Amino acid sequence: MKTAFIAGATGFIGRAAAERLRQAGWAVAALSRDAAKARAALGEDVEIVAGDPARPGDWTARLDGCDAVVNLAGESVAGRRWTAAARQAIRDSRVESAQCIAAAIGAARNPPRALICASGSGYYGSSNERSLGEEAPAGGDFLARVCVEWEAAARQAEAFGARVALLRFGVVLHRSGGALARMLPLFRLGLGGPLGHGRQGFPWIHRDDAAGMILWLLETEGASGAFNAVAPDQATNAEFAKALGRLLRRPAILPAPALALRLLFGEGASVVLSGQFPSPRRALEMGYRFRFPSLRGALAEETGWKPRPGAPDARARRRRGYAADPGDENQSE
Repeated sequence: MKTAFIAGATGFIGRAAAERLRQAGWAVAALSRDAAKARAALGEDVEIVAGDPARPGDWTARLDGCDAVVNLAGESVAGRRWTAAARQAIRDSRVESAQCIAAAIGAARNPPRALICASGSGYYGSSNERSLGEEAPAGGDFLARVCVEWEAAARQAEAFGARVALLRFGVVLHRSGGALARMLPLFRLGLGGPLGHGRQGFPWIHRDDAAGMILWLLETEGASGAFNAVAPDQATNAEFAKALGRLLRRPAILPAPALALRLLFGEGASVVLSGQFPSPRRALEMGYRFRFPSLRGALAEETGWKPRPGAPDARARRRRGYAADPGDENQSE
């Protein structure tokens, strides 16, 4: 049985990744600063290793003999003001954890052969260019600079023979956490809408595909370098809000003014007021198959959308030439 060592396994993506790997027959060792919390979150079938991925410690010895490492460690960037302390924590939790893990791989007698490290679509900065491929240049804002450092730190493991793959995640969607869990209550009340002007890109991926891409990269020999971990169906922030409102059968027309968001979150508002349109080009070319390629399909799954009782079949409605029910687009998902 192969063993994966996961840093950040108790996080929103990490829990799903640990479960997906176990289902695929991998043993999982999870690094956590809080062993009790990790045990409660991950269950008895996951080995818990106590330690801080951003600090060298006894945990580094556990990498010896593991087949792969998955690094998902990092402080949240959303929903907070970016004070000087917050910016330092955002940067250090990512860059220093990647550096420590790369060094631990180098120190192992029987080192892991692969490192899958998270990054973010913020690598590209704010861009209106459609279908950004992984070869596109990095942006120049704070998050872009962090991503550049983060990826460079992870690539240090290549010097020790490890295959390094970098996942530039978009917004990860699932009703149990993350951005969607924060938005759903407002949208269910009819108080949702676009953020700012709404024309900014909203790169997204369903959590099942986030975990699926991690497993796929672990099991795809030769897969290295950067991969855009986003769904093929690109959308603007306004298009996302409209799709969510339609599936909840609620209006989604109340924009959150950019000025108010900047007053509330300062520079941190750039997380939602700027965006990108990356394409999962490399993953598609190498054969990854998305479970949720379309935005409406992903949101239908997470909102529990069902056709209205007695409503005609979506295809029949289209054949008869009139508008579909708000969620009919998902009948083919």
